[in-house]
Amino acid sequence: MSNFEEKSWKTLNKDLDRISAMEQAVAYTSRPLVAPGLALAFMAITGLAVAAFIGFEPLGLVVIAAAIIGAYMAINIGANDVANNMGPAVGARALTIGTALIVAALCETAGALIAGGDVVGTVSRGIIAPESVAETQVFIWAMMAALLAGALWINLATWVGAPVSTTHSIVGGVMGAGIAAAGFAAVNWPMMGRIAASWVISPVLGGIFAAFFLAIIKSRIIYRPNMIEAARYWVPILIGIMGGCFATYLSLKGLDKLIKIPFGTAVLIGLGVGVVLTFAMRPVIRRQSEGMENRKKSLKILFNIPLIFSAALLSFAHGANDVANAIGPVAAIVHAVQAGDASDAVGIPLWVMLIGGIGLSIGLLLFGPKLINIVGSEITRLNAMRAYCVALAAAITVIFASWLGLPVSSTHIAIGAIFGVGFFREWYHERILKEKRVDTTSPVEVRKRKKVVRRAHFVTILAAWVVTVPTAALLSAMLFYIMNLIAL
Repeated sequence: MSNFEEKSWKTLNKDLDRISAMEQAVAYTSRPLVAPGLALAFMAITGLAVAAFIGFEPLGLVVIAAAIIGAYMAINIGANDVANNMGPAVGARALTIGTALIVAALCETAGALIAGGDVVGTVSRGIIAPESVAETQVFIWAMMAALLAGALWINLATWVGAPVSTTHSIVGGVMGAGIAAAGFAAVNWPMMGRIAASWVISPVLGGIFAAFFLAIIKSRIIYRPNMIEAARYWVPILIGIMGGCFATYLSLKGLDKLIKIPFGTAVLIGLGVGVVLTFAMRPVIRRQSEGMENRKKSLKILFNIPLIFSAALLSFAHGANDVANAIGPVAAIVHAVQAGDASDAVGIPLWVMLIGGIGLSIGLLLFGPKLINIVGSEITRLNAMRAYCVALAAAITVIFASWLGLPVSSTHIAIGAIFGVGFFREWYHERILKEKRVDTTSPVEVRKRKKVVRRAHFVTILAAWVVTVPTAALLSAMLFYIMNLIAL
């Protein structure tokens, strides 16, 4: 090979190396854009599909815009809210993040499509007096502003890593649009007071129930001389309680759109399922525990399967109930455009339901891992037993709140249960086991990191909860004014 050819090959190799490095840099920088790009593609496909279905006439453009915003809202609900159901199971390593995403996507979609309901309230559950937004155009802009404001706030909360209530987001949006449209007198302030009270009631109840069941597990199983023998007696009872609670929960909250079940009947269904499941699980747990070593690591195996089932059931019930936050305003806008008037309750077309169900799953798959990791492992360390307490507390708290008629948030309950588990562990180890966990020599920041519950997340999440309704309301009012100006 001549000297010229050798130099040419060296130059070519250098150029190829530069191109390869540039391709790697482009791939690295573009990776974070893949998920937003896919989300935008879903929203665009939704808009095109609705346009093909109803056409591009002026009122049709309103429906198309509402469908796109509804798809955006559903994506954000999937990204933020579903973490509360799957986070504990992932944090306890009962499920991998990939398996959790698949299970949640299937259960959320099934819940939305099977039990998501045929009718939803439109002026968001009595927040705004219907007569104050009775004019069709005002009603349409109010619903669209509320939907977009709720979606924007949830998107921001997901970005900063704060699990917030999607129900409170849409409620705040409706309140803000109602105030902008008809003034403060249009708001049902007693109802808003009850919702504000739920900011405290939901997490406190969730934390109390989760700590209670963790106390039972610690006192009756973990700190017994023969943990395996104690588990053989208590684990079937705990699984029976879980099965009974979820049977009651699904009867009240997951299937209430298919068939109306009175509270007393739902409790009787739960008791029957709980008793049957307790006796059915005794031989299963005995067989599963044979040959296990007498240590805590063995106990975690006995709780894995119940934990997976509880996460799946919570996702199904969530899809059945919270899909209305995304598609309720869309269905209301469609009805207003087609019928020419606002209604207090409207039917949900199948194509609107599909937008909600598919959007939930897409949001979960594309953006869910961030919040799942925060909920499952960054607030406090979870194992199968602690995560089981969180899931059980979520179901019991919803049942208890339904009995009392309290408006509670599933997000606040689940996060409150996780904090309850963490704070109870701190108290139990320091006060009951007398472990010396107080570090007086390290800097303050190091001591905070050594705590069982991460205080930084506690403050961030609490702040996000407090500002959810007013922030969504302010955004909605601004959007309502902008939409009215554009429409003039």
